[in-house]
Amino acid sequence: RGEAAGPRRGRGGAARGGRGALSRRSRAVRSQRGQAMGAEAAGPRDPAPGQQLRALFYALPPGESSFRTVEEVPDYVDKSIPFFITFIGLEFAVSWIQKRKLPGRINDGISSLSLGILSRLPDVLFRSIDLISYIYVWNNYRLFELPWDSPLTWYLTLLGVDFAYYCFHRISHEVNILWAAHQVHHSSEDYNLFTALRQSVLQKYTSWMFNLPMALFIPPSVFAVHLQFNLLYQFWIHTEVITKLGPLEWILNTPSHHRVHHGRNPYCIDKNYGGTLIIWDRIFGTFEAEDAKVVYGLTHPVNSFDPIMLQLRPLAHIWNTFWATPGFCNKLSVIFKGPGWGPGKPRLGLPEEIPVITGKEVPFNPPVPAYLNCYALVHFAIIVDLYTELLASISMLSQGTVLLRIGFIILSLASFGLLMENKSKAGILEIIRCLVFIGVYKLGYFRSQFSFLGYAYEV
Repeated sequence: RGEAAGPRRGRGGAARGGRGALSRRSRAVRSQRGQAMGAEAAGPRDPAPGQQLRALFYALPPGESSFRTVEEVPDYVDKSIPFFITFIGLEFAVSWIQKRKLPGRINDGISSLSLGILSRLPDVLFRSIDLISYIYVWNNYRLFELPWDSPLTWYLTLLGVDFAYYCFHRISHEVNILWAAHQVHHSSEDYNLFTALRQSVLQKYTSWMFNLPMALFIPPSVFAVHLQFNLLYQFWIHTEVITKLGPLEWILNTPSHHRVHHGRNPYCIDKNYGGTLIIWDRIFGTFEAEDAKVVYGLTHPVNSFDPIMLQLRPLAHIWNTFWATPGFCNKLSVIFKGPGWGPGKPRLGLPEEIPVITGKEVPFNPPVPAYLNCYALVHFAIIVDLYTELLASISMLSQGTVLLRIGFIILSLASFGLLMENKSKAGILEIIRCLVFIGVYKLGYFRSQFSFLGYAYEV
């Protein structure tokens, strides 16, 4: 019995030791899982100012811009706002030194910035549809997984995102319903860094599908980085103060190449679609070098500074043309063929119908008293302050407060557009806007980043 009991006790001790080892291993696994969950739950990392600056030029190497989870990816776009303002000021200074003239106008600049703010407001309420759709495909349909921390994955994603942008950008010029959204970016008759911020609020709801093939094998965290870098790179190329960049002109999209893209000269139409790289245009036959002086804007100018009108009027035009065009197939062609199409014409319209450029084109610039321009500029600066404060405090605000602030920002941007057109109803709308501001500011629904300006804002 003693001999029998010994081995049983030994086996029991071994079993308890085994259970202890298993327990220790399970605790280690739980600890590792906890650390992983903690990493996933961690908020986005804040890039250093130098890194943020280099992100504008797609100059952050893989070692500084690779992240395991989407949650860790910084919001490079919103954190670039101070650099946007700095570079815009620098562009004004260089343009004045070079040509003794400013690169833009107050009314057009405020209009471009208003459209930029308007385009970002949906992201305050909802996660980017680009990421939502991409993560869904990645979670449910991915074929294999490339390592998130591999430089090869990083550079492959750079090429993939830029090629997807080329495809989407080209189709946006060749399909009327997509052009109705994208034309907002082309509606300025100036070409400067303000124009880079002139974005469509609707475009993102059609561009997301072009990125989905990458979701079959490229991790979302890598995609989220390059989606932002590709957009930020296109900021600094919207300028006339930089001429040519030598050998880089063969590979990269440069200010010279992108000036052609924004031109309404016949030789500029539907050219140079690349985002970061110009190689796609060279490969697929859509490249055109800068030649004659470029005249900017749409072939048929919209002539408005109202951001709501600029966003919606092209859709109204398609709606009216759709019902005015006879025949079911022709109606579909109004939507899915080029903006220059008409019954009996080629898919993209007739090149000879593009208005001839004489060099005497005068940008839309209604006469407005200087004091009114100053008034609009000061009040727009206040709205920019309220907008950036909203971005900084979004997680601490109720849904109702967020919606109230967004509604007031939209009202303000529309009012400024009418003021700069000197419309008769602008004064009434502006009085209503100011009264609304006083009410909600007194009730504490608005807050400035600069507390010492509170009284000045009320005045």
